[in-house]
Amino acid sequence: MTEKTFTLHPQLALDGIELAEFPLCKLLLCNDSAYPWFILVPKVTDISEVYQLDWQQQQQLLNESSLLSELLMQVFVGDKMNVAALGNVVEQLHVHHVVRFKDDAQWPKPIWGQQALTPYSDEALTTLKAKLLPQLAVIFADK
Repeated sequence: MTEKTFTLHPQLALDGIELAEFPLCKLLLCNDSAYPWFILVPKVTDISEVYQLDWQQQQQLLNESSLLSELLMQVFVGDKMNVAALGNVVEQLHVHHVVRFKDDAQWPKPIWGQQALTPYSDEALTTLKAKLLPQLAVIFADK
């Protein structure tokens, strides 16, 4: 019996920009400059729900999500961190992390399906990576 190799769902690959690899998850930046919107995708095949991960993987996902959430709130100085694993459109398990602001376009409504994605410019993407990647490397260096 051969083990399947993890493959990122095509829709996540289309809408996301790969930023980093953590012990369990890939970190994607949703290509929507309207919000600081990140997605953790556990590198486990054929999983659509958190409960399908084994206990250690569940704990690792919680650790990675919590560390990411704390860092994003520090970097972007948000008013609220929205964390959600919906999976209604893309069945592969992925967890959205969206920094929200009381003055953003959709506050206090959810952001999903409200407006078309506004892709990052090359300059904005470079600035975001310079701001975030060094800090991600530090907090996940020992994990």
